[in-house]
Amino acid sequence: MTAEAKAVPPTTGSQIGRIPITKLHPVIEGGAYAAKATLGELIPIRATVFREGHDAVNATAVLTSPSGAVHRLPIAPCEPAGFDRWEARVRLDELGAWTFRIEGWDDPWATWVHNAEIKIAAGIDVQLVCREGELIFTEAAVRAEAAGDPSSSNLLRAAAASLHSPHQAEDRLGLALNDLVRRAMITHGPRVLVTSTAEHPIFCDRRAALFASWYEFFPRSQGAVQNADGSWRSGTFDSSYERLEAAAAMGFDVIYLPPIHPIGTAFRKGPNNTLDPGPNDPGSPWAIGAAEGGHDAIHPDLGDWDSFDRFVAKARELDLEIALDLAFQASPDHPWVADHPEWFSARADGTIAYAENPPKKYQDIYPINFDRARETMYAEALRIVRLWMSHGIRTFRVDNPHTKPIDFWAWLLAEVRRTDPDVLFLAEAFTKPEMMHMLGKVGYQQSYTYFTWRNTAEELTEYLTELSTITDSFIRPNFFVNTPDILPVYLQHGGRSAFAIRAVLGATLSPLWGVYSGYELFENQAVQPGSGEYLDSEKYQYRPRDFAAAEACGESLAPLITRLNEVRRQQPALQQLRDITFHRTTSDDLIAYSKIDGTSRVIIVCSLDPHRVVEGLVQLDLTALGVDARAVLAVRDELSGQEWHWGPHNYVRLSPQTPAHVLVVTAVQ
Repeated sequence: MTAEAKAVPPTTGSQIGRIPITKLHPVIEGGAYAAKATLGELIPIRATVFREGHDAVNATAVLTSPSGAVHRLPIAPCEPAGFDRWEARVRLDELGAWTFRIEGWDDPWATWVHNAEIKIAAGIDVQLVCREGELIFTEAAVRAEAAGDPSSSNLLRAAAASLHSPHQAEDRLGLALNDLVRRAMITHGPRVLVTSTAEHPIFCDRRAALFASWYEFFPRSQGAVQNADGSWRSGTFDSSYERLEAAAAMGFDVIYLPPIHPIGTAFRKGPNNTLDPGPNDPGSPWAIGAAEGGHDAIHPDLGDWDSFDRFVAKARELDLEIALDLAFQASPDHPWVADHPEWFSARADGTIAYAENPPKKYQDIYPINFDRARETMYAEALRIVRLWMSHGIRTFRVDNPHTKPIDFWAWLLAEVRRTDPDVLFLAEAFTKPEMMHMLGKVGYQQSYTYFTWRNTAEELTEYLTELSTITDSFIRPNFFVNTPDILPVYLQHGGRSAFAIRAVLGATLSPLWGVYSGYELFENQAVQPGSGEYLDSEKYQYRPRDFAAAEACGESLAPLITRLNEVRRQQPALQQLRDITFHRTTSDDLIAYSKIDGTSRVIIVCSLDPHRVVEGLVQLDLTALGVDARAVLAVRDELSGQEWHWGPHNYVRLSPQTPAHVLVVTAVQ
C-alpha cells in the first residue's frame, strides 16, 4: 500500500473519519454479534459513503478470511441514486469467522473523468485538463509497475501519451478511457484520504445452515406393534430404516428425532395429554429421565448405543443428516433431580416447580433453573452436547430455547463453535419477536418462525419482506409446515389442497423448510374444535402409519413433496433467502413471487384458497428478474410439465386440484 493509500482512522471522540461512512450492513448491535453467511451464499455488504463538496468519492470492501487472507472488493453505488448508498455482493468460500470493513476515499481520477467529459466537450481548459489527466495516468503507471503489473503499467502510460497526441481532444479522451484503462485504474488509480471503519464480524456456516429440507419422525412409532393384550412393542432405530429410505426418496436432507432418552414415570401423560396413563402408555419423550438414565442415555425400547450409531451411519449412506432434539429439562425421575436439586426451582411448599404455560400444565417436566449453580449446570449442558456430537450428531433442534437465559446460549454456542464450527442449532421458539431475534444474534443458525400462522397474501408478503431484508443477517427461517405441537387451522379445514398449498409455499419461500411425519397423509383432526393440537398426538402415544397403502391408492402428498425437493436442488434461486420479489396480482387469493440467483430464475404463483377455483392476472416486474421490461420469458411449470411464454401481464387459473405453478425461466426473448 502506498503512502497516500494509508487509512485514516476515525477521529477520536466523534468517530467520524475524513470520509464519513455510516449505516453499515450487515452489522448486528454495533458489531457485538457476528452476521450470518453460508459457504457460497451471495451476501450484500452495504454502507453510506459520502463527502463534502463535489469531488468524487469511492469505496472498497475489505474482507479477511478465517485463515487471514485479505480480499479487497470494489463496491458500487446502488439504487435509488442520490442517497450515497454503496453495495458489494460477495460469496464467502471459507468456513469460520470472517471480518469486513469499508474504506472510503477521495477519488481524484473519477473527479478528473467527470470534469474532463464536461470541459473537453465544451472546449474549456482543454490543454490543462489533458495535462492533469496525463499526470494521473503516469502516477498510476508507476504504482502498477511497483506492484509487479507491467502490462497495466504499459497500458496506463499509453493512455497518458494519448492525451497529448495530435488527435481531436474528444478522440484523445476516448482513447484514454477505454475499458482496459478503466479496469486498470480500479486497481492502480489514486486513493486519497482513505478512511476505514472498524472491523465487523461475519460467521460463515456450512451450506446446510441455509439450505436444507427437514423431515421429523418418532422412531418409537416406526415398526411399533400392538399386542393382543393392548400392550405395545416399540419401534426401534433398527426398525426405522424404511422411514429413512422413504425420507431420502422424497428428497429430504435432515431427519429430526424428538428426544430419544429414557422417559420418566412420575406424572406420566396419557393419550391426548391426559393425567391418567395406562400401563402401556409410553409417555412424552420430552419428560426426559428415568432409572435408566437421563440426557446421556438412550431409551432401552429404542435400542442401545451401537444401534444408534448404526442408525446414524445408515442415514449418512442415504445422504441424510440426523438432527437430535436438545431439551434442557427433566422428568421428576431424572438422575439430576436427586443428584443436583440445586439445579431446580423450589416452590413455597418445598416441592420442585414443574413446567407451566397457563392454561397448559406439564407436571411431568421440571424446568432447569440456570441461575443456580451456573458453573456446574453449564458444564453439564456442554458435556451432553459434546457426547452426542461424538456419536455423529452435527445438528441440534433445541426445544423452547426462549425459556432459558440468553447468556447461557451465547456461552454454549460460542463454546461449540470455537472447536466445531460445522455444528448447527435450530431454535424452536414460537415467542416474542425480540427474543427470537436475540437467539439468532447470539448464534442460533436457524429459527422456527411465524410462517405457520401467515396465510393471506398480505401477511406472507409482509413477513417475507421482513425476513429477506430486515432480519436476514441474524435470522435464518425454517418453514415447518406442521409440527407435533402445531396443527394449523388452515390445514384442519382446507382438505388435501391446503396441504399442497402450504407445502409449495414452505418449500419455495424459504431455503429451509420442514415436514412432520403424517403431513403427507393429510392428517388434520384436532383434539377439539379451536385447538391447534392433534387428536391422538404422537407426543403421548405410538402412532404407526401405513404410508405404503396411502401411496398405493394415491392418498399421499409424497409425489408433490418429492418434486418440490427436486426443484429446490436443481434451482439455486430457491436455495437463498434474500433475493425475493413479490409481484402484483388481481386477486387477493393469489400470491406471486420470484426468486433469482444468477441465471436461475423461478416464478411461483400459488392459490391461497383451497376450496375453489381462483383466476386472475399476474403482473410481472420483469426488471426484478434481471431482464428487459419488454422481454418475453419462456417458462416451464415444474409441477405439471407445461410450457408457456410470459410477459408483463399473465392470466392464471388455479384450482384445488392444481393450486400452484412453479415456473422456471428457460429462455429470455
